[in-house]
Amino acid sequence: MNITLQQAEQAITAAKQKAAEIKVPMNIAIIDRGSNLVAFVRMDNAWLGSKDVAIKKAQTANYFDMDSEDLGKMSQPGEPLYGIEISNSGLISFGGGVLIKDKNDNIIGAIGVSGGVVKQDVKVAQAGAEAIS
Repeated sequence: MNITLQQAEQAITAAKQKAAEIKVPMNIAIIDRGSNLVAFVRMDNAWLGSKDVAIKKAQTANYFDMDSEDLGKMSQPGEPLYGIEISNSGLISFGGGVLIKDKNDNIIGAIGVSGGVVKQDVKVAQAGAEAIS
């Protein structure tokens, strides 16, 4: 099962609304289960350097079937996945990559958000993901 373009656009709309609400311009990426980019938006004045970060956050969540923040906890020194962020041409192991699930709880893709502090990125990504479930 894959996210559709229509669903990706719904997620981006919800994420943009949350970003506007907290007054932080964001880069927002939606990928399908194959980690292919389905939709991307860079809000006006969002950091240029965050484009790649947003995409990699979504891919990281999708590759390991968990939010990037959860993978980050497992990849700290002394934890079982320490060093994993150098795999797959680079992972992002902090918050802002969130799985997108359908109404039956099947993973259909992921959203990655970058442009604020990690807490802000997570809030915006969650808003996007929740617009689909």
